Amino acid sequence: MEADFVIIGSGSAGSAMAYRLSEDGKHSVIVIEYGGTDIGPFIQMPAALSFPMNMSTYDWGFSSEPEPHLGGRRLVTPRGKVIGGSSSINGMVYVRGHAHDFDHWAETGAAGWSYADVLPYFKRMENSHGGEAGWRGTDGPLNVQRGRRDNPLFHAFVEAGKEAGFEVTDDYNGSKQEGFGAMEQTIYKGRRWSTANAYLRPALKRQNVSLINGFARRVIIENQRATGVEIARRGKTEIIRARREVIIAASSINSPKLLMLSGIGRAEHLKAHGIEVVADRTGVGQNLQDHLEVYIQQESLKPITLNSKLGLVSKAMIGAEWLFFKSGHGATNHFESAAFVRSKPGIDYPDIQYHFLPAAIRYDGKAAARGHGFQAHVGPMRSKSRGSVTLHSSDPFEKPKIVFNYMSHPDDWSDFRHAVRLTREIFGQSALTPYRGHEISPGSHVQSDDEIDDFLREHAESAFHPCGTCKMGATSDPTAVVDPQCRVIGVEGLRVADSSIFPRVTNGNLNGPSIMTGEKASDHILGRDPLPRSNQEPWINPRWQVSDR
Repeated sequence: MEADFVIIGSGSAGSAMAYRLSEDGKHSVIVIEYGGTDIGPFIQMPAALSFPMNMSTYDWGFSSEPEPHLGGRRLVTPRGKVIGGSSSINGMVYVRGHAHDFDHWAETGAAGWSYADVLPYFKRMENSHGGEAGWRGTDGPLNVQRGRRDNPLFHAFVEAGKEAGFEVTDDYNGSKQEGFGAMEQTIYKGRRWSTANAYLRPALKRQNVSLINGFARRVIIENQRATGVEIARRGKTEIIRARREVIIAASSINSPKLLMLSGIGRAEHLKAHGIEVVADRTGVGQNLQDHLEVYIQQESLKPITLNSKLGLVSKAMIGAEWLFFKSGHGATNHFESAAFVRSKPGIDYPDIQYHFLPAAIRYDGKAAARGHGFQAHVGPMRSKSRGSVTLHSSDPFEKPKIVFNYMSHPDDWSDFRHAVRLTREIFGQSALTPYRGHEISPGSHVQSDDEIDDFLREHAESAFHPCGTCKMGATSDPTAVVDPQCRVIGVEGLRVADSSIFPRVTNGNLNGPSIMTGEKASDHILGRDPLPRSNQEPWINPRWQVSDR
């Protein structure tokens, strides 16, 4: 029950750190994970992705408080409670983020985390199948592939973007994010390629790594130094000691919660719950960000969509083919075309993301169309709204209070309206004319600003990209929680490394940047020199000042 490094959480960053910290055999690592095994088709079969995030076996079951700007709706906030964490229940979409996202991190106090600094870590972690030569890693643990794009709608969507005047890109994770093109997936040989498969299983084969199944109650801090973790296991409280460091990688919801339960946070908030203050850090749990999206759904005139595969017989056939051959419709997440575009002139890099799906379907897997349909998930990338994660009580088993404060900034409404209208423009191009029937959602009757706002209020959903609640910044920044080496400010021997440390949400899905965070943090923890900075220059649209395309 003692190791050099104790990691709380076996998710995207935690598994990567378990692998890297144990790699040279010099250090012992214990990983604490409350969730159980990821074995079974619900997690390993890519097309079953809507199941695990709706199952209490695999999901922590968080939801927001009633969101004041979304009509008081509570939005679900799935986080993985299973080995591999959220990489075992997510949509398997792989996006690095835009170069300027990381440059913004560095400019706002996260020194050493600019694009030139993080690109070498993205390359180290990747085994890219089909990415842009020279920009991608080819021998890392994380397999990244493109879907087969057999359905003609995938190509029609990209062609429609081109007809609307937008860029196309061969690899949005390469030199050029902006444009329409193929979407990338963390899928390998027909299976979900989570961090459990990529990093944790190989690490656990080593003598110096062990996995303990337990619930982390708090970090033990003695004389301003983290010395271990108190866990609940089999009805008893036990202590796991860390000889060198405790590293929290428990998600943007659980990481700030653990810090607060351990006495690190806003002093008045901790005192109100009877928690002794170890370090007064007002930023703990603040700065919560996410991506919201809506589904723009269109009827398809041709019977080529996945809506025909939703019957029990079809699902059984798909499941059988996947079970025996790891191929067919079960071996993809069906997100195989994508786009990153700019909303207006004067914005120098994309601020809208599209996921395209050849089905009109809801997130719970139920059909939205009677017949056939297709849809695009669209949403702005850089909302100015900020929320928080706070404690309901000092009971570690009580879920925290989550308020995203979605759509609290007026710009969010105008940005979202534009995204809806832009999607209609793209769906209206001639490339989609052979397929295009009537609009299912929002529906052609929804046209004015007020009508679109009502639709957004009722139907905007989280894209499940929460981050920012243990912000990384300069030690002089009173709102920063960790310094640029991921060390918790004011406490020795304690770090946080996961999506909670992101100063600002990155473009696209967060699994890739979370894994990169674990990779880079490992070098800081081991006291190694960071990988040499890259001198590669990303593509920025030469027309960005005068046009959105």
